[in-house]
Amino acid sequence: MIFLEVSGIGKTLTGTAILKDISFLQQKNQQLAITGETGSGKTSLLKIMAGLLQPNSGKVLFENIPVAGPDDKLIPGHPGIAYLSQQYELRNNYRVEELLEYARQIPDEEAQALFKLCRISHLVKRKSDQLSGGERQRIALARLLVGLPRLLLLDEPFSNLDPIHKKLLKEVIQDLIKTNGVTCILTSHEPADTLSWADRILVLKAGQIIQDGTPYEIYHQPVNEYVAGLFGNYYLLDADDIKLFTGLPASRNHGEKLFVRPENFCLVSPEKQSVSATITKLIFWGTYYEAVIQLPHKSISVKTMDAHLQEGDLVNISLSLEATWYL
Repeated sequence: MIFLEVSGIGKTLTGTAILKDISFLQQKNQQLAITGETGSGKTSLLKIMAGLLQPNSGKVLFENIPVAGPDDKLIPGHPGIAYLSQQYELRNNYRVEELLEYARQIPDEEAQALFKLCRISHLVKRKSDQLSGGERQRIALARLLVGLPRLLLLDEPFSNLDPIHKKLLKEVIQDLIKTNGVTCILTSHEPADTLSWADRILVLKAGQIIQDGTPYEIYHQPVNEYVAGLFGNYYLLDADDIKLFTGLPASRNHGEKLFVRPENFCLVSPEKQSVSATITKLIFWGTYYEAVIQLPHKSISVKTMDAHLQEGDLVNISLSLEATWYL
């Protein structure tokens, strides 16, 4: 049985098409990320899947049963699907334990285990207006999960969080998936957050899916520069650039350029086949140095842990033979 089927979804707001013929399948326990620039339609798609926004065309089937939209249901939403918005939507002047108790559909012992998993056990006596943003988010997540959803939809869960709380929330989500078997879809305008988490990634642009693949495929084999740029820095090497490096496959089509991520470059000893170039700038990022290096036709950045390098040093650069993807 297909867990979730999205078929031909289209949505228009104020005369503008924000979703155009969106179709995909999701299996149970498959963790799916939906990424794209701001305004690409991610939130609208998530709300349609949750039954909170009415599509103009298409349908959503959850466990082979249609998900009704607000035009077809008095109280919008699906009991098996939980949607966490970016606003968290916690009522003010309530104690956390009250907010959680109103939604609870599981025994108290299981609820306490869930609160511990969400790292909120120490917060239950506080009022909702006494919480930080990260605490509010984890409590809102727990409030949804005590309702026993089978599909969890998270809209930009890592936005506006500092690195410490972002790391904590990622751990909470991973623990929930592993312990409770919840299937999850999340959106992010910082798609790099999804690479280590997702089994599969959908990339949206202007309301359309432009690539659907594994994190490896999306990162190393993007369909165009839009997808490439979403997931980090990259370079496109033309024929003259490619000639500098030995052993690289030539393009089969005229005008294509070799797609290279910065980590495909590395500093090597002079005796190896390489290109000599000068370091023009060094930037310290904590776990590594970024060396900006001037090749004959362009500047590139190379990651290195060599703390003895200095600006102006002559170094030798090689390019991994794994860089075989052309755009």
